[in-house]
Amino acid sequence: MRAVVSRVSKASVSVGDELVGQIGKGLLIYIGISETDSEKEIKRFCHKVVNLRIFPDENDKMNLSLSDIGGGILIISNFTLYGNAKKGFRPSYIKSAPPKISEPLYNKTVEYLRENYPLRIESGIFGAMMDVESVNDGPVNIIIDIDANVNKQ
Repeated sequence: MRAVVSRVSKASVSVGDELVGQIGKGLLIYIGISETDSEKEIKRFCHKVVNLRIFPDENDKMNLSLSDIGGGILIISNFTLYGNAKKGFRPSYIKSAPPKISEPLYNKTVEYLRENYPLRIESGIFGAMMDVESVNDGPVNIIIDIDANVNKQ
């Protein structure tokens, strides 16, 4: 799993004219699923993002997690995170899992977050053309890779 995690003061996602998810202060997470990912990575990924200490404390030091501040998560599926543009000008997405693998894993990740963390968890719609709006706070953006072949990160 690969994710771009952005600290935001607010974020929303719409499909067509319909607002399908929005949060206030929290994390906007774009998540990509690779061809080697499985359910084993979900728990590690969720634990990592919820406990990532990127929010400022009383001394303005990035020392607080999403759990500490009671923020929300807006999670958006994004296969292009596994795009490879090393050769030529058209990225290859061969390492991205096909929808029959990535959609269930994305849905299980959203479900795991909702069932295990007392936070506002919102999501986009898998495979839809989405309009995502956000106000990046900082800006603070972190890339997270949870490798299926590594036990710890």
